[in-house]
Amino acid sequence: MMLDLEKQFRFVNIVIHILCVPIIMLCMLLLGTLTKPLISIPNVATIENLPPNLATIAGIVYATLYILMEPVAGALLAPLLLAGTAFVNHLSSTYGNTAVYWSLGIQAVAWIAQFVGHGIFEGRAPALLDNLVQAFFLAPFFVWLEVLFFLGYRPQLKARIDKAVQSDVAKFNAAKGSINKEAQT
Repeated sequence: MMLDLEKQFRFVNIVIHILCVPIIMLCMLLLGTLTKPLISIPNVATIENLPPNLATIAGIVYATLYILMEPVAGALLAPLLLAGTAFVNHLSSTYGNTAVYWSLGIQAVAWIAQFVGHGIFEGRAPALLDNLVQAFFLAPFFVWLEVLFFLGYRPQLKARIDKAVQSDVAKFNAAKGSINKEAQT
């Protein structure tokens, strides 16, 4: 049995994404807890650890848009996302600046791992450099879909996405090859 380095690299890169993307998202949400409430809500309508700050509103917007994009996968992710939002609000209100410092440090390590993963295992820069919306909004959902696909969720959708990714990678490699040829001449 031969060791398939391409599959191994893909696996390692997926693991890096599964670990780091949610961590980065939660750390970004924690920074959103530093804002004052953005809207006024009566006390009777408030939920503990979900004040109407930037983090909570972002968590609700992400959950809603993920449900609209892919109803079942989004509905499965929404409670986890809102629980994560409540958790970072709790950390921020309980530990204050200490939580922020830890968040910044953890986020830095996760970003470095992402860049290393992309550079070594994909041979390209992260999507962050291509498209900020994709990096900050779609990446967490794509990671969630990877987990669901691993568990057998919607194999036809996975096949369509894999085919589109292969096509995009081929285009990227072709463009990269033509740029390298131009640089050599």
